[in-house]
Amino acid sequence: MTLSPDEIIYRIGPWEVNATLLFTWVVMALLVGAAAIARRGFRVEPPVGRAQLLFEALITFVLDQIRDVTRQEPRRYLPFAGTLFLFILTCNVLPIVPGFEPPTGSLSTTAALALAVFFAVPAFGISKLGLRGYLRTYLEPTPLMLPFTVLGEITRTLALAVRLFGNMMSNTMLVAILLLIAPLVFPMLMQGLGLLFGVVQAYIFTVLALVYIASGTTEAEKRTARGTGETA
Repeated sequence: MTLSPDEIIYRIGPWEVNATLLFTWVVMALLVGAAAIARRGFRVEPPVGRAQLLFEALITFVLDQIRDVTRQEPRRYLPFAGTLFLFILTCNVLPIVPGFEPPTGSLSTTAALALAVFFAVPAFGISKLGLRGYLRTYLEPTPLMLPFTVLGEITRTLALAVRLFGNMMSNTMLVAILLLIAPLVFPMLMQGLGLLFGVVQAYIFTVLALVYIASGTTEAEKRTARGTGETA
């Protein structure tokens, strides 16, 4: 059992393809294929199938979760949060397939996911306040806060990346140690616990991303409102 899926599988000229990249493509292909297949059976008007009813119930549940976390209209966050959750969830549960190494066990993947959240925070803020209105929040209540605000967002992104990577790494190491100690007793139990752990980690990462995005947007709105009030 490897602790990280970053080993090189093969080379194409100057390009190197490692397991992280390969399994990331596999996950993306599975998600896109599943979405394309599911979409073909959906109907706008009744009667609708059981699969569509189940999917709509799932979407309603996700929207309720987003609303509870952000305290805002959830539909604007659904595409990003839903994609983030499904990708991490698929990466974390596919290790039940022999030979599959989760891309989330690589720091490069978790860093990329954290960077997506890092850029999503200003993207959602700009979409709601406009570019000028959002950038002005970095200079409030005083321009001296600019480096601290930027530093806070960078460190938050680092913490998000390292947290998911560390949790997945520790889970892999624990399973490896237990399999060495008692290979005939623990495999099934640890496989089940690993799946549960993967689902929880996908949920926590998505919730933290929503908290960062919502807090950034809310704080920007408050600062803009204060600035407008003081100007008036």
